[in-house]
Amino acid sequence: MRFLRESYIVFRRQLRMNLRNPAWVLIGIMQPVMYLVLFGPLLKPIVDQFPGAGDNAYTFLVPGLLVQLGMFGAMFAGFGLIGEWREGVIEAERVTPASRTALLFGRLLRDLLQLLVQGLILVGLGFAMGMRGSIVGVVVGLVITLMVGGACAAASNALALTTKSEDVMAPVLNMLLMPILLLSGILLPMTLGPAWLERVSDFMPFRWIVDAVRSSFLGDVASLTVVWGLLAAVVLSALGAWWGTSVFRKENA
Repeated sequence: MRFLRESYIVFRRQLRMNLRNPAWVLIGIMQPVMYLVLFGPLLKPIVDQFPGAGDNAYTFLVPGLLVQLGMFGAMFAGFGLIGEWREGVIEAERVTPASRTALLFGRLLRDLLQLLVQGLILVGLGFAMGMRGSIVGVVVGLVITLMVGGACAAASNALALTTKSEDVMAPVLNMLLMPILLLSGILLPMTLGPAWLERVSDFMPFRWIVDAVRSSFLGDVASLTVVWGLLAAVVLSALGAWWGTSVFRKENA
C-alpha cells in the first residue's frame, strides 16, 4: 500500500505538470495523425496486395501507427526527466523516504495515461476515416501497445539518468528507432521487400508486436500471431521495468 501511495503521489505531480501544458499530448499524436491523413490514401490502391491486410488501408495502417505511437512517444519521455535532474528535482526526491521504484512507476503511470489518450484519439480518427475493426481486437491492441509503451518509457527514463544529456540521448534514440521503424513493418509489410530483409525483420520483436496488433484489429485475437506478439510485449515490459528500476536504485547509491 505504501508503494502504491508513493507511486500515486509521483503520478499526480507529473500529471499536473502535463495538464499545465497539454500541448505535449497533441504534439505527440501529430506525427501518426499526419501519417494517417497523408499516407493512408496512398495505400488504398495497393492494400489488396498486402498478405492478410484485407481490403481496407486504414485497418492495416492504424495498428502500425498505434505501435509507433507507443514506441516513439514513450521513448522521448526521458527528455523531461533530464530537465528534472538538471533542476534538482530528482535529487530532492532521492532524499525523501519514498521508494526509488515508486519514483519510476509514478512517472510510467503518467506516460501510460498519456499514451492511452493519444491511442484512443488515433483509433477514433481511424474509424472516422473508414477503418473496420473488431472492438475486442482494438482493446487487445491497445493493451499490447500500452505494454510496449511502458517498456519504452522505462527504458527512456533509464537512458536519461544514464546519459544525463539531451545531446547524447537524442542521437542514441535516433540510431535505435530508425531501424525499428523500417524493419517492424509499421508502414509497409516486410513481405514487399527482398527475402534477406524479411529474414532480418523476423528477429525484430517489434515486428511480432505490429503483426499481433494488426491481427487483433482484424478479430483474430486468439491467433498464434497475437500470442507471440503479446509474449514479446510482456518480455519487453519486464526488461524495461528491470532496467529502469535498477538505474533509479543505483542513483540512490
